[in-house]
Amino acid sequence: MEPALGAHELLHVFSFLEARDLLCAAQVDKMWNEVARTEELWRQLCCRRWSSFKASGIVPGTQTWKEYYLCRSELEFRMESGRPGKDFVCTALAGHIGSIDGLAYISTNECRFDGREKSVVCSVSSDSTVRAWDLREGKEIWCSPCQPTALVNLVTYPQLQLVVTVDEQGLIKAWEAETGRERASFCLPTSSSALEACNHPEGPFLLLLCSPDCQWVFASTQNSDLDPKVFHTASLLYPLDDETPVFTTFSSCVRPQACWAPAEAARLIVMHPDGNSMQLVITTYELRAKKCKKKVDIVVQQIASFLLPDTIKPPNLMKSHGSQVLLLVSGLQLVLFTIHGLQLAAFQDHQRPITSVWVDPSRVITSSLDLSLRVYVWNKEKKFPVLKSCYHLLGGSHRWASGYMHVESDSRSIVGVEARSVGTSVLRSFCFRVERG
Repeated sequence: MEPALGAHELLHVFSFLEARDLLCAAQVDKMWNEVARTEELWRQLCCRRWSSFKASGIVPGTQTWKEYYLCRSELEFRMESGRPGKDFVCTALAGHIGSIDGLAYISTNECRFDGREKSVVCSVSSDSTVRAWDLREGKEIWCSPCQPTALVNLVTYPQLQLVVTVDEQGLIKAWEAETGRERASFCLPTSSSALEACNHPEGPFLLLLCSPDCQWVFASTQNSDLDPKVFHTASLLYPLDDETPVFTTFSSCVRPQACWAPAEAARLIVMHPDGNSMQLVITTYELRAKKCKKKVDIVVQQIASFLLPDTIKPPNLMKSHGSQVLLLVSGLQLVLFTIHGLQLAAFQDHQRPITSVWVDPSRVITSSLDLSLRVYVWNKEKKFPVLKSCYHLLGGSHRWASGYMHVESDSRSIVGVEARSVGTSVLRSFCFRVERG
């Protein structure tokens, strides 16, 4: 007989296997079982499936990488096949006496299986308060003192446990996520509700529409004919004396919608009117910085463009998935295109217009004025990932509520902002309650 493979050779071969094959290999004999339990193999599988590990380096609680992989895979499978009336518990969280204008998770999006996991969100309202909520317990954790003016938006830094809010006059404040204690404040030159949390290698900062690699910022105004611009982040963070920030202007784009492709470092997708026919065009660009002596030039390369079909009404929302797929919301319809214009799918599950959409690597969730949240999951087995409609979550009463206005999600829960007809808002959370074991 041929000599058996040694542990080192087996480890190299096993590094090419997927989880299902690795589990099968572990049943061959004692040696194969020991090699198949190697932590590095399962850590690589986790990084391959959940790319956030590559950047964060988060250690999965007190469990091994294999246990983490199996637990999280099972949780995602159950979330995908969840039964709205049995696998989710719905809780209404009331406290704000005005409309909720901003919502974000302060808990990290990583799964924990050591009994300490929480789903915590923060919200701001026209009642001039910021509040933190424990979704699984269904209760308010803390509420800030009433601020001088209405709060219009917030962003969160889960790793730093910070909440940053902005009011209608441009006053920005930072709050401790655990206690609600105010940490710092400063005022913008002009009022703005557009904020985004960016975890730059040099430290976290606030921007408008930042690229995945944090090297570029897209800025435009909806109520002005000023051309949109893309700024080089380094020139904003470290300005030189008597030099303006480095930027490029998209002169053909009047009042565009834009989003960054999350799987690419600097791929910008812009929807704008065509200059001649005024038909909507979706153009994809890639940006890079070219250093020439002491000067930095921005190189913009167009890699795709297509005309939006006349059969689709002008979209009011645009999101991107991966590097090739674009999601457009037009009224009641959710439509998927490639960046080259190939229509992949179209869904019209809602009875009233879609108000917001949540997109992450595993699923898409839409909210609507029909008081429902629709959950879709990605099927990545084909050349282009496509969506599969799974189920819908219902909440509220048409007598008291006008519909869902916003939706957010993490690995274990979904929360929607339900607007009441009398002007107040409540948070309605759907927490997954089927636990492993």
